[in-house]
Amino acid sequence: MSNLLNGMDGHCLAEEGACSAIELVLQPRTADLGGFSVRRLLPTAKKKMVGPWIFFDEMGPARFPAGQGVNVRPHPHIGLATVTYLFAGEMLHRDSLGTQQAIRPGDINLMVAGRGIVHSERETDAVRNREHDQHGLQLWLALPAEQETIEPTFHHVGAESIPTLEINGVTVRVLMGSAYGVSSPVPVFSPTLYLEASLQTGQRLELPDADERGLYVVKGAVKLAGSVLEQGSMAILSNMQQLEIQANENTQIALIGGQPLGKRFIEWNFVASRKELIEQAKADWQSGRFAKVPADEDEYIAYP
Repeated sequence: MSNLLNGMDGHCLAEEGACSAIELVLQPRTADLGGFSVRRLLPTAKKKMVGPWIFFDEMGPARFPAGQGVNVRPHPHIGLATVTYLFAGEMLHRDSLGTQQAIRPGDINLMVAGRGIVHSERETDAVRNREHDQHGLQLWLALPAEQETIEPTFHHVGAESIPTLEINGVTVRVLMGSAYGVSSPVPVFSPTLYLEASLQTGQRLELPDADERGLYVVKGAVKLAGSVLEQGSMAILSNMQQLEIQANENTQIALIGGQPLGKRFIEWNFVASRKELIEQAKADWQSGRFAKVPADEDEYIAYP
């Protein structure tokens, strides 16, 4: 990885010499779930969290024939908030609060597990019974220690309510937190950043600052700090200000970040600042003490 110099305007430009903007580049672990590939970037041995973000999966892209599709049976969570965001397709969220909510491209589904929640992610018959695409991101936010046992809640924010703006011709959507002078209506629990941007070949975008940041290339490739980041890779960025990326081709990126929360334990679907919370959740799930998901009560994922 080559270094670079600050430009005359204070920006880090890929052509110009030496500033260490990238701390680490993560490559995904890939699993094929029966024609549906999942690429996991977080957590890894090298990097457990980026700000409050403790889990980052890219689902697909996949095309399913009629009769097949995503079918995630009910399972529990504690101590976190799940964030589901689709680029293509449609999924049906159900949870033990009685929520039943379709999520479509551009929407944000935020499920706050707190002290405990159970959910399933499936597809409606109308979607499953035709050939269809699925592509999206599944992320987990760790909750601050003082909020990790709050009552569970669910929030759905439609695509039309997400701030979208043009910055030097680049389309940016501020999905969570604040950036570029706008703020998302999606609730956050600590300083949190999540945005996506679409760049045409040659376009540049200055990235917003945050205590910690992870830049993920959904498709295409970008140049940053003398290196080219390819599709499927995540760069853990330094806290250097005025970092700028340039698209080598038509590119879509996601940027996550925020303020670190301190050490978290993660086991299966459980996240907590104290191991005893995880042990209690394991016992509760194995003993059937979690609430059921209305209209999806017959199946579940057993503790591994």
